[in-house]
Amino acid sequence: MRISGKSFNIQLGDFLIFVNSMTADIDDSRAVAKDRGIPNDYVDGEVACSGEIEVDAQNFTLIMNAASSAGSFRDLSTFDINAFADTGNENMKVELFGCLLRISSLLDIDQAGGEKHMTTLPFDVTSPDFVRINDTNYLSQTDTDDIRAA
Repeated sequence: MRISGKSFNIQLGDFLIFVNSMTADIDDSRAVAKDRGIPNDYVDGEVACSGEIEVDAQNFTLIMNAASSAGSFRDLSTFDINAFADTGNENMKVELFGCLLRISSLLDIDQAGGEKHMTTLPFDVTSPDFVRINDTNYLSQTDTDDIRAA
């Protein structure tokens, strides 16, 4: 069997939650270096990772209970998001470190019904540990040496 969206389990910090959908996008600003308009190697640039999680009311309640315990939604500490899938034939693990949640789509009410209510939670990765894919770091040790020492 191949990996599909249904294959993934998502862990936010200590909570195993069920998501309707989730995205995580890496922005790597490395660029081609040019001499007189001719490509000649490359230069490093900034990196960022962000995404969105869409959860139903039941799973949003788990997150809001954690926020209530912290004092408010904005008082929530950053946490790691782990997405993992194992079908027996294929597996994939993506770890996102130090994620900071926001709420972008709190209400989307349709009086006709027929669908579960969903809340959208954008997030940004804030840790120099950044992203690990199948136990391989995206950033090199050299990328983060000076940051970790600070």
